[in-house]
Amino acid sequence: MTSIQGTTLRERQIASLEKMLHLNINSENSDLTSSLNGEEIIWKVLVLDQKSTSIVSSVLRVNDLLRCGITMHTLIHASRSPLPDVPVIYFVEPTKDNISRIAQDIKEDKYSSFYINFTSSLSRDLLEELARSVAPTGKSSKILQVYDQYLNYVVTEPSLFSLEIPHVYSKFSDAKTTEEQINEMAEVVADGLFDSIITMGNIPIIRAQTAGPAQLVAEKLDQKLRDYVISTKFSTNQDFSQRFVLVLLDRNLDLAAMFAHSWIYQCLVADVFKLERNTISLEVEENGKLTKKQYDLDPKDFFWSSNSQLPFPDAVDNADTELKNYKEKAAELTKGGGAQSYNDLDGKKDDTLQQTVNQLPELTARKTIIDMHMNVLLALLNQLKAKGLDSFFEIEQSLSDPKSRARFLEVLNDDGNVNNLEDKLRTFLVMFLTTDLPADFVKQVEESFSKHEEFNIESLKYIRKFKESMRMRDSSIVLNSYTKDTSKSTSQANSSALFSSLSSKLYNLTDGKITEGVGSLISGIKRLLPEKKAMPITNIVETIMDPQSATEERLKVTDDYLYFDPKIIRGSHSKQPKRQPYLESVVFVVGGGNYLEYQNLQEWASLATTQGNNKSVVYGSTQIYSPSAFLKEITLLG
Repeated sequence: MTSIQGTTLRERQIASLEKMLHLNINSENSDLTSSLNGEEIIWKVLVLDQKSTSIVSSVLRVNDLLRCGITMHTLIHASRSPLPDVPVIYFVEPTKDNISRIAQDIKEDKYSSFYINFTSSLSRDLLEELARSVAPTGKSSKILQVYDQYLNYVVTEPSLFSLEIPHVYSKFSDAKTTEEQINEMAEVVADGLFDSIITMGNIPIIRAQTAGPAQLVAEKLDQKLRDYVISTKFSTNQDFSQRFVLVLLDRNLDLAAMFAHSWIYQCLVADVFKLERNTISLEVEENGKLTKKQYDLDPKDFFWSSNSQLPFPDAVDNADTELKNYKEKAAELTKGGGAQSYNDLDGKKDDTLQQTVNQLPELTARKTIIDMHMNVLLALLNQLKAKGLDSFFEIEQSLSDPKSRARFLEVLNDDGNVNNLEDKLRTFLVMFLTTDLPADFVKQVEESFSKHEEFNIESLKYIRKFKESMRMRDSSIVLNSYTKDTSKSTSQANSSALFSSLSSKLYNLTDGKITEGVGSLISGIKRLLPEKKAMPITNIVETIMDPQSATEERLKVTDDYLYFDPKIIRGSHSKQPKRQPYLESVVFVVGGGNYLEYQNLQEWASLATTQGNNKSVVYGSTQIYSPSAFLKEITLLG
C-alpha cells in the first residue's frame, strides 16, 4: 500500500539504490531511465556480496542496472578480471573479509576508482581496518567515496520487507540459548530495523509488546534512534501527526497464523510453491517427468500487483479477462495494420503502421505476464486437486463448529492421501492452538499420525509446551479471532456444500484449459469465500492506530505495551502510552512473519481508507516464512 505521503517503502529503497548507482549524486528524477535522457552516462562495474545481491535483485533488474550505467555486476568473492580503466561501485556488508578484499583490489589496481558503499553502518574499527590496509599501498586517493547506505533489508512487495535473519524464533525460544546470544541477536534485529526506518526518513513512536524479544529489540532500537537524533540534529519539532508508529510484536502473539491455509493468491503461491525474492519456483510434470520452472515477478508485473491480494478464484477470473482483452487488442492491431495475423506486424515497414508497431512491445510484454500467471494458476489447480487443500481451508474457517472435528478426522483417516500429511498436521496445529480440544480427539489424531512412521510430528511436542505456557500468562487471547463467528458469514452447511462444488468444478479445469467455464462457476465460488476477518495482529494494529474506535477490552491489552519516543532525548526512555491515532504504521514481528498477516493488514488499511479513514501499514519481520519452513523450524524445538 502507498503511504499517505505518496511513496512506498519499495519506491524509497529503489530511489536510494538508484542514487548510489549514480555515485550518490542527488537527482530530482527518480526514473531509472533518467541517465538515458541527455545526461552523460558514467559506465561502472557493480560488486556485490550475497546479502546485497538479495537486496538489489528483489527490486531492480538487469535493464534497470544498465540504465544506471552498470555494464557488469559480479560477486566480491568471485574471480574477477582487472578493468583498470573502469570505476567500481561496491555494495557489500561491512565485514572484515569484505574490507580485506576491497583493499586487495585497490592494491592490484583492479579498477580506476573506488566508490565503496556498505549495506549498513560501518563500525569505527572496520573503518580503521580499511585505512590500515590501504595506506601501505599509497593508493588511498583511488577511494573517492565511502558511504553507509542503511539498506540492510529485503523488500519484496511495496509494503513488505524482511531482514532475512534465519532461526530467530527457535533461538529465542530455545532454553539453551545464552543471555549473551539473545542480546547479540536482538542487536542484529535492531540494526536492520534501524536501516529501514532511516530509509523512511522519519523517527517513529515505538509501541512494543512486553516481556519478550520485542521489548528487548525496542529498547535497543530506541537507543540507536536517540543517538541518531542527537548526532544528526534531527528536527524534534515535527508535527506529531506526521510521525508513524512502529508496532513491535513477538511471534508468540499468534503462532497459528504461521500454519494456516489461505485462498489468497499470493499466500497460496508461497504455501504450495516456493516464493523467494520475487521468484516463484515450482515443479510441473512434462512428458511423465518433473521439470523445475522459475517465474520472475517483476515489480512492474501488472497482474501480480492487482491480483496477489485477491482470493484465488478472483485471480483465475481476472486472468481469463486479461487473456480475452489481449486477444481483442491484438485483433484490433492486426486489423488496423493490414496484417493477416499478429505476428506479421513485425515484418511490416510501411510508415502508416508505425503507430501500430510501436504498441507491439508493450502488448507482447503484457502477454508474457498473462501467460506466466496462467501457468502458475494451472499448477496451483493441480496441487489443489492432488492435496485436497480446500478441505483444510474449510475446516480452519469453521473452528467454532464442533462438526469441524469430525470433518477433520474424516479427512485425516479416509482420504487415503499421504502427500498432504504436512497440511493435515498444520490444520491440526491451528485447531490445537485456537480451541480447547477434547483429550480423546487429540489422542485419535496422534494415533493416526503415528501410523506414518516416516512422518515427523516433533513440532506437536513443542506446541503442547507452548500452549501450556501461554495459558499461564493469560496472553492477548481476547484479540484472537479464529473462533469468532461473524453475523454475515455463510452458514456451515452451505459452506461445506459450496466447498465441494468448488473442488469438483475447479479441478475440471486441467489440461491447459484453465479459463474454460470459469465465468459460470465464479458466482458460486465467491459465495463460499468466508466473511473477511481481522487476524489478531490486525486487531492490535487497529487498536493502536485508531484507539477511538476500539473496545475497552482491546485497549486494556495495548495499553500495557511499552511506549518509546526516541525524539525525547532526555528523561525516562519508556513513557506512559498515549491513545494517539496514527495514519501510518510499520508492524514488525520478531521471530518470523507470513504473507497471510501481510495481506490481512493491507486489506484492513485499504478498507479503512475507502471509508475515509486513511491508513497505511508496512509489514516486516526477521524472516518471511512459508508454513512448511516454519514447521521445520519449530520441529527443532520439539
